[in-house]
Amino acid sequence: MNLQAEPLLLEDALKKIGHRPEFQWEPFLQTGVIYDRGHFVSFYTGEKDEAGLFLVDGYHIIETPLPYMENGVIKFPEAFVASVEKAISEEVKNDGGFFRIAAIIIDPGHGGKDTGAIGTPVIDGKKTTIQEKDVVLAVSKDLYAQLVKAFPHKQILMTRNDDSTLSLEKRVSFANAVNLAQNEAIIFVSVHCNAAHYKANARGYEVWYLPPDVRRSLINKSTFNGPAEVVPILNSMKEEEFTIESRLLASSILKRFDEVIGKSSPSRGIKEEEWYVVKKANMPSVLVELGFITNASDAKLLTDSAYVKNFSNALFKGISDFIAVYEQPGGFSLFVNRDF
Repeated sequence: MNLQAEPLLLEDALKKIGHRPEFQWEPFLQTGVIYDRGHFVSFYTGEKDEAGLFLVDGYHIIETPLPYMENGVIKFPEAFVASVEKAISEEVKNDGGFFRIAAIIIDPGHGGKDTGAIGTPVIDGKKTTIQEKDVVLAVSKDLYAQLVKAFPHKQILMTRNDDSTLSLEKRVSFANAVNLAQNEAIIFVSVHCNAAHYKANARGYEVWYLPPDVRRSLINKSTFNGPAEVVPILNSMKEEEFTIESRLLASSILKRFDEVIGKSSPSRGIKEEEWYVVKKANMPSVLVELGFITNASDAKLLTDSAYVKNFSNALFKGISDFIAVYEQPGGFSLFVNRDF
């Protein structure tokens, strides 16, 4: 009599997959990502004994029995684990390379006729005017110079490098038009200053990313060769990949802000919001707020070139940290919720 193999728990499943695999889980969407040897597998959970699809490196589709939830615990069928191990091993054998960040888009907010927020701090007894568009451009240009020097083999691009007016649509189109090869990724960092005209005491820096429950279209139906009914499933898995990576990028940046800026201005943490450029950019993306121009203390600091330089330094370190983890053979840090 053939007895069906018992499903594996998370730790045992990871041990069978390969070389130091790591795991990310999104409880809201009930989806996960497994990183191993520079490649990744995205999957969603189904019912027990249900067959479905998982996605390798964002483009290769494989059908297999799905992981499923049972009494609050995720379980992995042996066939799923074997398929993941085989798929990743074949990717490593075929391309001999690891997933890499090939391009970084820096987006200085506003510009030209669009000044962004305006502050009027009093410095040395004189009223001074400070414009958001100027502060974020200074930070972005210095960040650009540091990234170009550190990563000569990556595309480092700016949506604007002068005081020009650029619509939100053009910024996003610019980012989405960058050509990438297989196993290449791109990240998008939009730089802004905050404003709270009716709350003068609001101050501090923060990093935003897109909420995981926001839906967007990432799979191009016109170029997709598979069956139409799997497009929503693949799209959800792609959304989950970008959510995880955006959150990790935001965490890397905020950590460096805390180290470099934290003694001068308070941290407002990581937040979720449907900013246009973050929502429409088809890649891991974050929006950073350097401080409140409408707050006298923050605005005064943002007129200090040395303080502004600290922001570009912190952004550079945060992005570099993210790249180092993304491109290492072990992949992202292991985040496992033992309660699911």
